[in-house]
Amino acid sequence: MNVPRWLLRHRITVEPYLGDSAYGPTYGDPVKDVPALVAEEIKTVRDREGREVTSTAQIIAEPGLNCSAESRITLPDGRITKAISVAHHTAPGLPVPQSTEVRAE
Repeated sequence: MNVPRWLLRHRITVEPYLGDSAYGPTYGDPVKDVPALVAEEIKTVRDREGREVTSTAQIIAEPGLNCSAESRITLPDGRITKAISVAHHTAPGLPVPQSTEVRAE
């Protein structure tokens, strides 16, 4: 069971992080109109290297979202941010929704 689509009231754009080049980070083609639920809150989280950083947005989306850490995200208000951490919540066989949670700068 996936997170109900009617809960995903916002639309975001995700540019998947592909890696670093000689000119800086590179991103894939933007995926527009991704259904999501965005909560703007300040919280201390750990990045992919284990450092404590400040997150200013929590994004809940459908499972299978192509958004790794460092991906560029455009929030509904137009603010452009980067993914700090990504968690795929699954619960096979249990009656709880599966989703992808992204913490963003």
